[in-house]
Amino acid sequence: MLPFTHHLRGVALVLASTYGLLLPAVADDAACNYAIVVSSSTLHDPAWSRVVDALVAKHQARQPRVFVHRGSGPSEVIAQLAACMPTYTCFVATPAEATRTFVAEVHQLTRAFDEDPYADTLWGILTGFDAENAFRIASHTEPLVIEQVTSGTELAMDRVTEGAWFSELEQNLMVVKSRGENAHPAHADNDTTAAIAARLRDGSTDLFVTSGHATERDWQIGFRFRNGSFRSQGGKLFGVDSAGTEFAIASENPKVWMPIGNCLAGHIDGPDALALAFMNAAGVHQMLGYTVPTWFGYAGWGCLDYFVEQPGRYTLAEAFHANAHALTYELERLEADKAPQASLRGLQFDRDVVAFYGDPAWEARMAPGPLNYSQALTSQSRADGRVELTFEISPERGRDTFLPVNTNGSQRGGRPMLAYLPQRLLDLRLEEGESCHPVLNDRFVLVPNPGASFEGEAFRVVFSGLPVDSLNEKDAL
Repeated sequence: MLPFTHHLRGVALVLASTYGLLLPAVADDAACNYAIVVSSSTLHDPAWSRVVDALVAKHQARQPRVFVHRGSGPSEVIAQLAACMPTYTCFVATPAEATRTFVAEVHQLTRAFDEDPYADTLWGILTGFDAENAFRIASHTEPLVIEQVTSGTELAMDRVTEGAWFSELEQNLMVVKSRGENAHPAHADNDTTAAIAARLRDGSTDLFVTSGHATERDWQIGFRFRNGSFRSQGGKLFGVDSAGTEFAIASENPKVWMPIGNCLAGHIDGPDALALAFMNAAGVHQMLGYTVPTWFGYAGWGCLDYFVEQPGRYTLAEAFHANAHALTYELERLEADKAPQASLRGLQFDRDVVAFYGDPAWEARMAPGPLNYSQALTSQSRADGRVELTFEISPERGRDTFLPVNTNGSQRGGRPMLAYLPQRLLDLRLEEGESCHPVLNDRFVLVPNPGASFEGEAFRVVFSGLPVDSLNEKDAL
């Protein structure tokens, strides 16, 4: 028995069989709704094994299993992950491990559990400036309901309970919204560094959204005019205005960060990385971010379409993955239609370069707000052993229901409707709604967005499938 296994009581510990290290604690097809993937070197480190312990304790109800890899990376355990098909997969990684290459490998690995092109699990990479920072994130259990938003770019404020966005394009412009009131323009200072830093420091901001120029070391607040910046060093975060005045930023309240248009904000290239400073100093428990310079924008900006503009419908992790599914769908559609190469290249570029950091099962969700359409997924068991599901879409804005909510940014609007299934289903059969051209997946149902061609009437898709548990029972007989 390896010396670190005593930390993981009641949990299966699985190592890559290619190294002769598979421990038969449970069968490969045992139930597992939450997988933890970690390198053996990280798990051997007592400080980082404590992070794994925290996840195991937090997710006992999800039957967690720990998968340990050596050598070439997490792809070593793909066979074991594919055998249990976890609903959530958390990749625990030190900052040195959470590289741009690692992010791309996680994207590709999690699409390869089965034969379809879509990701097969809701995944996240849990890291931090150090093990203590990662432990704080891993051990936090209370869900986050996002009511207060701060943004450095235009946002659909009618979907937000309260907050402010500061223009990156027009100097002295900001838009504010108070609880129960409509959003309205207000005057911003010539340099907004101090004002934005103050909103992060005061402990009220639940969601921080940014765009514009950035590197692994700074976010440049102004895009078309001179402004200050946020900078990082050694796990610390501070603002520097255009006159050189510094504003230390330290905040402990859990929050999420969406640098949806920033180049390199998700690239962890060393201890001074901006992403690590936001996690360590600013209380960021979940974030997404490009690991490369961005130009197309679908994988980043589209997360606003699902998360902010459909408030309360998805957790941040679900919104990130819904947008990834939308990207895969669009890529498949364009390839089948032999579409112009420019769009294909853009989607291919974006597919594996945006990281999602944090525990994917932790719930950070917008407070309920206005929706352009309501959607409901209901299910019932049938006498033939199949589960029948009905996905109903009801418009709230007539013919304008599926027009973009907000066009700020790149590749906005047009996202398909998507609902996650209550359980994994196989042998899926469409029974009604062929004209909607739905995609039926063992994890979700996706219906393409009709856009401006929508005629204003409610519609639905009915389909059925066999629960995985029932198939396993038949195999055992």
